[in-house]
Amino acid sequence: MAEIECRDLVKKYGAKVALNGVNLSLEKQRIIGVAGPNGSGKTTLIKLIERLLTPTSGEILIHGLQPGKETKEIVSYLPDRDFLPDWMKVKELLDFFEAFYSDFDRVKAENLMDKLEIDYNLNFKKMSKGTREKVQLILCMSRKAEVYLLDEPLAGVDPAARDYIIHTILENYNEDGLVLISTHLITDIESILDEVIFLQNGKVLLHRNADDLRAETGRSIDDYFREVFAC
Repeated sequence: MAEIECRDLVKKYGAKVALNGVNLSLEKQRIIGVAGPNGSGKTTLIKLIERLLTPTSGEILIHGLQPGKETKEIVSYLPDRDFLPDWMKVKELLDFFEAFYSDFDRVKAENLMDKLEIDYNLNFKKMSKGTREKVQLILCMSRKAEVYLLDEPLAGVDPAARDYIIHTILENYNEDGLVLISTHLITDIESILDEVIFLQNGKVLLHRNADDLRAETGRSIDDYFREVFAC
């Protein structure tokens, strides 16, 4: 059984079609990149899996279940913007995740926070943008989830922060799970991808094994991405 199944998935916002007949079957023990230009449907797909949105038609199954309360217990979601209460201190955020998620590993989270010398009494809103992003990533990756949904985790961060994010993902995700990363910065994550999906105008243009795609095209995934989506 695939960990995530999308069957004839359609999402419309009024007259605008964001996803148009998406069919995907995604297995466990994979890191999969969802790539495409802005407006291709990447964030919409992530939000549908997380059930922040509902499909106009079609179906999504996560571990055989429709998105809902049960799937939120096995899905760890990192949105493309700040999502934590800005009045909470770091200690309170740890308390919140520990109380809310049974798969949250507080010791792991605290070890990662300590390496960054993050003050547990610091309010979220008083942190720098880079520190906020790292705290949110640590909390997300400290869950032993079956699915990790990471929406543009590298957008707007400096190269050093990108290295930290990639390292944190690789070192801390549940290897029996599935990591789905939406991005338009293929070059930064290409080395960690097992599979890649290209979205264009809400449709799946390509879904391939990363090594096979490189072998068949004779180029990097980033170079091929730039060719496919060249203006």
